[in-house]
Amino acid sequence: MSFNKIGIIGAMAEEIELLHEHVTVASQTTKAGITYYEGTLHGKTVIYCKSGVGKVNSAVCTQILIDLGADCVLFTGVAGAVDPSLNIGDIVVSSSCVQHDMDCSPLGYARGTIPFHPKSEFVADERLVDLASSACNRLFSGHSLEGKILSGDQFIASRDTVKFLHETLQGACAEMEGASVAHVCDMNDTPFVIIRSMSDKADGSAHVNFAEFTVTASNHSYQIIDDMVQHI
Repeated sequence: MSFNKIGIIGAMAEEIELLHEHVTVASQTTKAGITYYEGTLHGKTVIYCKSGVGKVNSAVCTQILIDLGADCVLFTGVAGAVDPSLNIGDIVVSSSCVQHDMDCSPLGYARGTIPFHPKSEFVADERLVDLASSACNRLFSGHSLEGKILSGDQFIASRDTVKFLHETLQGACAEMEGASVAHVCDMNDTPFVIIRSMSDKADGSAHVNFAEFTVTASNHSYQIIDDMVQHI
């Protein structure tokens, strides 16, 4: 499969600034308050934007990106580690994504299950996962893994919640956008992968580490995207 227009979504302004520095931008358009930049990177056509925080912002952003012609979606940003083997700075490449805050358990549904929808776990594109993992191995040997990314409109800072997300939902990390991006991509039959740098261990110290790590995470995210675009 070849991709004619690579969609890139960054969760942080710092990531978008790095793309601005390296992409030759040919045009830009603003829809629903989000600006989309189209241009070339390593001779490939890319279209990129900043999603904003949360599942609604990222879902709207993803649908418009696809409507503008993106035939795959790469999403980068930071997350809190819930797999105890992960450390700050490690990277998770999505094998799949689930909304951990989707909770209709009083109706008999398991946590994370979307009622009346054919699926609740969205599997990332195998080729894009391989490209992302290969990029991580080249750039940050031994500091990445493929795993389930859990998304919810909440910043996780509780050890009990972390334990539940890992042991019950088998999550590797928790963030606020990936599963909604994955859901929209699935509805459009658009390949996707989510790539997250661990900013904290999603426990009570989250607020201490997040701001300190943002710049480093943005640089890591850009390097991975740059490598993927070269090899895609």
